[in-house]
Amino acid sequence: MNELIFFVIGVLLYLIYKLLIRGFYVVNQSERAVKVVFGRAKRIKDGTVANDPALLLREDEKERYNFPKLQIIQPGGPYFKWPWEKIHKVSVATNTCNMAYDPESPAANKNNTVLDAVTKDQLNIELSGQIRYRVSDRNIYAYLFGVKRPIAHVMGYFVSVLRERIANFEGKSQTENDQDSQTEIIQEAGSISINDLRKNLRDINDHMDSECVV
Repeated sequence: MNELIFFVIGVLLYLIYKLLIRGFYVVNQSERAVKVVFGRAKRIKDGTVANDPALLLREDEKERYNFPKLQIIQPGGPYFKWPWEKIHKVSVATNTCNMAYDPESPAANKNNTVLDAVTKDQLNIELSGQIRYRVSDRNIYAYLFGVKRPIAHVMGYFVSVLRERIANFEGKSQTENDQDSQTEIIQEAGSISINDLRKNLRDINDHMDSECVV
């Protein structure tokens, strides 16, 4: 009889622990959370990422970003969840990494230190630098459920856009006055040098920002 009582008390204590203690959670300032009920994330009714005007999507991009919009749990708490509910937390802090970083291959790009690219006139160049990125709380569904390895996807897209820009970058077929060094520069049409790319870093950065705005 005593064993049965101890068993019942143990079960009750376990349920109290599961329901009350582990049922509460908080969301930090640099985090956003999504609640999943029986495997399905809570969504905003009739809301999709593709029709969100704040994301500035082109018409050809809307088909690829037709993900549902989720109910986002903002920083704060304590919040409560039932045992059949699961909380996914996502850091929305800005992250910095080397542009040569390959999360799927540590030995790639000279051990993730230098990125190779080719200019329009077949000049091999090496690129180094850093990129900053953050998870958009407007499109957390894609980060959590739409892409298997989000960071690999982001880096792959970034490298593809950057190499395409370098490969199609053209010099100007005219004499220009370089305001920085106060010297004259003469570029032949179609001929690209490393100095040409360096002098146009602002244009390249602006292009990358516009392509990666989502």
